[in-house]
Amino acid sequence: MKTKVIFRIFKGEVIAIFPELPGDYNPRLTCLSYQHIGQHGAASVNLTEDTRPAKLAEYAPLMEELTSIGYDLRVGHRASRKDYNARVKACEVTK
Repeated sequence: MKTKVIFRIFKGEVIAIFPELPGDYNPRLTCLSYQHIGQHGAASVNLTEDTRPAKLAEYAPLMEELTSIGYDLRVGHRASRKDYNARVKACEVTK
């Protein structure tokens, strides 16, 4: 199963945002993210307001890193209501 990822530039660094995956216990406010330094962590679902889309040349190294640790990625450009519903459902399953 492919994991949706959105690559953005945040404070000069590429960040991978996983809009379908919860970042913590509150999927309404956070989703999972990944950066070279710090790796996995929770990110605000409103993070896109403080970022810009990353270009392929900018995110290719991070995409390669994610693939090397086992992700099968599907690159997206926007988070959707469907992504939100998937995050909420993932938290309900783990309770």
